[in-house]
Amino acid sequence: MTRQATPPTGAPNLCLTSENTALRFGTTTATKWQSMRVEAGALGYAWQETYQALIEAAHAEPALRALYPFTSHWVLRFSTTTRPRLTAVGPCLTAGSDGTYGVGTGFTPDLGLFATAHEAVAVAMRHMPSGLGPVTLGG
Repeated sequence: MTRQATPPTGAPNLCLTSENTALRFGTTTATKWQSMRVEAGALGYAWQETYQALIEAAHAEPALRALYPFTSHWVLRFSTTTRPRLTAVGPCLTAGSDGTYGVGTGFTPDLGLFATAHEAVAVAMRHMPSGLGPVTLGG
């Protein structure tokens, strides 16, 4: 049975369920993906198209789309929890200004450089841990 708590007056639209799932504008996984896709399309950098292709390719993969996406230094990462306390899982994905896509265990592409975003996402998927559950509140 799912119980809903009523947020205090003036609080953000927050609903906590017994499964510890946060449904809050700006922090849900789907909302975060949407904001990243919009941001990627509006960047004013030479590598905007490469970055946007990476975000779109990752979003097209259902297993990645189910995770909470975030970036650090324009490196795409994934979490099993929302902010404020992220729980990063799997490899990092990068979009280079030369049109290549990197996959790595950190900010360097130690798992390879690829010609397409879809290739990079496929490699990232092979390095994701199995059995990741639904995204939970990171707090």
